[in-house]
Amino acid sequence: MTKTLTYTTSYGQARCGDSADLIENLIDGSINLMMTSPPFPLLRKKEYGNTDQDLYVAWLAGFIRQVMPKIADDGSIVLDLGGAYQRGQPTRSLHIYKLIIELCEVVGLHLCQEFFWYNSAKLPSPIEWVNKRKIRAKDSVNTLLWLSKSPWPKADVCNVLTPYSARMTKMLEGQSQVPKAQLRPSGHVMTDTILRDNGGAIPSNVLTIPNTSSNDSYQRRCKQLGIKAHPARFPAKLPEFFIRMLTDPGDVVLDIFAGSNTTGEVAEILGRRWNTFEQDRDYFATSALRFVHADCCDNELREIHGTLRSGGTMVLSETRKSKAKGRAVRKLLLGDEVALTVFSPAC
Repeated sequence: MTKTLTYTTSYGQARCGDSADLIENLIDGSINLMMTSPPFPLLRKKEYGNTDQDLYVAWLAGFIRQVMPKIADDGSIVLDLGGAYQRGQPTRSLHIYKLIIELCEVVGLHLCQEFFWYNSAKLPSPIEWVNKRKIRAKDSVNTLLWLSKSPWPKADVCNVLTPYSARMTKMLEGQSQVPKAQLRPSGHVMTDTILRDNGGAIPSNVLTIPNTSSNDSYQRRCKQLGIKAHPARFPAKLPEFFIRMLTDPGDVVLDIFAGSNTTGEVAEILGRRWNTFEQDRDYFATSALRFVHADCCDNELREIHGTLRSGGTMVLSETRKSKAKGRAVRKLLLGDEVALTVFSPAC
């Protein structure tokens, strides 16, 4: 089967097709991080497609089993998973727990850590149990599973340090009393090493990121053309956290359920090479609007979108030239030849 290359940029390539077919053509060991948000097993069917709860674990595990040989020995897989209720009753689906067991005990991955994405802007759901009967609290957290091929994947938390608290900042500046060394009830000993300035605090595994963006460049261009944006986009700060923590510049990031290609855009900005797959051509054609020149006129945007939607291919590496605070953003250095090396040349 011929694989259609939808568009390329200086750092990456986006392909339209069934991920089950496209994964097979990736070079073994070429991917440093797969960061993806697969469709959730919701009871109500969504326009972007979602698998039935009873089939979900086997369906998703099948993709992960295919991806495993393509992941580098020190590489990682991060899955953004939403919770769900069982049909007709206010009890939770166990699909996330079943998936962990399947991926670790059957497929052979290692669970490095669970993360939880708290979206304070998430609407109350499900309506029946939360809004109408008011017998459950609203679900505001997604589970993110960080998995790896080995127990020792590449990772550096120093790349994602968070700002110090106001009190810690004052202590570092000598403006606040330093707590005396003492044994806490937990058994942890507080010592004067707490005053070492490491550039920030170690983040927790609860990521507070509101999904409230309504006027970014992608959405503005969708409005310009009068086309619908992808309805289930995660915020850029989510893949940014894991790309920074688990990869180095020049590494390769993969997203097999790309949607609007947020993962690809973040990887491009951070200087990582990327490959993304999406089977819906409308979504993928629209995702290319993330990588075009900021000054593109409506006619140029329509030409790009129309060409991709009708099955054409495009090179966008020369069209992405952004500006920020009056300065030209650094020019991307990697060429298309470099970006394409993780995909079999026969495809």
